[in-house]
Amino acid sequence: MTETSPKDRDDLFLFLDSLGIVHSTKDHAPVFTVAESVSLRDEIPGGHTKNLFVKDKKDNFFLLTVEENATVDLKTVHTLIGAASKVSFGKPEKLMEYLGVVPGSVTAFGAINDTEKNVTFVLDADLMAHDIVNCHPLSNDATTSIASADLLRFMEATGHVPLVLKVTG
Repeated sequence: MTETSPKDRDDLFLFLDSLGIVHSTKDHAPVFTVAESVSLRDEIPGGHTKNLFVKDKKDNFFLLTVEENATVDLKTVHTLIGAASKVSFGKPEKLMEYLGVVPGSVTAFGAINDTEKNVTFVLDADLMAHDIVNCHPLSNDATTSIASADLLRFMEATGHVPLVLKVTG
C-alpha cells in the first residue's frame, strides 16, 4: 500500500471551490502561536482560531477549535466532548498522520486529510457565533477566511459531523 501525501492548500481550495464555498486567503510570514498572529488582526476580520489536538486514554483523538483568546480547561473538557478520560495533547506524528499538518499549522481544515475519521472535531460555540472564521489553510504561512456556516458545510463534506459546543471558560 502506498502512502499518499496529505492534501495541501491547493487541494483544499479546489475542494472549497467544488462546494461553492467562498473563501479568501492572506499570505503572511509563518506564525506558530496566537501571540505571533496578533499583528494580522487589523488586516483579517472575523474570529481567529486556536486549535488543541488532544486524545484520551483510549486513543480517541479530538481537535478543539476555539476563539484565539479563549481558555479551555483541559482537566474538565473531556466531560463536554465525550472523551473516555481526561485528555492530553496528541503527538506530532498523529497530527501528521490524521490531519496532514505539523504543530503550528493545526487547523479545522485538517478534516480534509482525516479520511479514516480518526478525529472528532469540536468547534467552540463562541467561535461559531462569528460570521467569519479564520483558519490556516493546512500551513501556518497564510490565513483563510470562511463563513462559519460554510466551515460546517466543509466539515460535513469531508464526512465529519463536528460538535458545536461551548468548551471554553
